[in-house]
Amino acid sequence: MDPDTILGAIFVGLVIGALGRLVVPGRQPIGCLLTLLLGILGAVGGLAIARAANIDTWLLVVCCQVAVAALGVLIASQALGRRRIGRPPRRPPYIH
Repeated sequence: MDPDTILGAIFVGLVIGALGRLVVPGRQPIGCLLTLLLGILGAVGGLAIARAANIDTWLLVVCCQVAVAALGVLIASQALGRRRIGRPPRRPPYIH
């Protein structure tokens, strides 16, 4: 792989990951690096699905990529949203 291909994949991953994150409603507790990784995986996975389904229209391929990235963001946010890092939750005051 040449550097242009790697940089192109990172750029496409950023765009697809950001679009996938916008599609999922609510707040996602994932960072930029995980969004980038999920975007790259979504771009590759969506392209594979589009090729398997004989989709050759550019817009439909991008829609497949965004859908796969959004699914990855949804799964990652659900998995990472359950664990809480930091301070324990506040307890309500006791009423005497």
